Amino acid sequence: MSIPDYQTLMLPLLKLASDGAVHRLRDTVNVLADQFSLSDAERVELLSSGTATVFGSRVSWARTYLKQAGLLDSPQRGTLQITAHGQALLATHPKAIDNKVLKQYESFRAFVGRSKLSDDDASQASANDAAPEQSPEDAMAGAYERLRKSLETELLDQVKAMSPAFFERLVVDLLVAMGYGGSRQDAGRAIGRSGDGGIDGIIKEDRLGLDVIYLQAKRWDGTVGRPEIQKFAGALQGQRASKGVFITTSSYSRDALDYVGMISSKIILVDGDGLVSLMVDHNVGVSRTGVYELKKLDSDYFEGN
Repeated sequence: MSIPDYQTLMLPLLKLASDGAVHRLRDTVNVLADQFSLSDAERVELLSSGTATVFGSRVSWARTYLKQAGLLDSPQRGTLQITAHGQALLATHPKAIDNKVLKQYESFRAFVGRSKLSDDDASQASANDAAPEQSPEDAMAGAYERLRKSLETELLDQVKAMSPAFFERLVVDLLVAMGYGGSRQDAGRAIGRSGDGGIDGIIKEDRLGLDVIYLQAKRWDGTVGRPEIQKFAGALQGQRASKGVFITTSSYSRDALDYVGMISSKIILVDGDGLVSLMVDHNVGVSRTGVYELKKLDSDYFEGN
């Protein structure tokens, strides 16, 4: 099943705390993951920021909202405990608990009021109406993914429109930004100089040059098939090379992908989508327009008072 949203988790979380005991948040995450029969992959799936798991983040937000409504309390750092209001709500046997249910509590209404930029903020209201099941962190992660995908699409179109010579320079810039090739001057001399049986260049794997990587960089329009990869693999064998990277602006056929998995040489295939993703990750061909830093309460600061 898919990972439940934070509002779906509210009732199970409150029921889990119905025994009145103090529960550690990390323990509740595991218990709820079992209840929802999440797969191993779903349990470890990370947010776009890579700072937390999606499921753990949603459980945490469910706790935050229930706490703001006065249904849960946190007697100690990283814990939760049901309150009298929480017990009273469970006694009504609700079929579900969501933000609409929580709005009956004054403390939650005050929390929502503090969270809004303004009552007439149309864009905020539109975002909330479009995806009411999203936690704020989910919404931010989703917005980031949409912005990044749009950037990558625009970036790939731009790369495809450039000359083959520019594409070779782009590959140099990317590999150096990733830590390969030694200096940029060394890498620049390596790319586009070989032309030996399907090899476009040879680049250092590290700054000391302890090993080398053979390259094929193609600004391609159609799908790259198995024959092109076989030609590259043959060139590697002719050089007694064990590592190669084939970079293209297009995509690879299923036969090409399967072939790479069968041969002894280590060949990495980077398609157009992978190329622009690496460019964004390593700030090649893109510039930063802003930084949004997420912060959380530092509980350690307040301990020992």
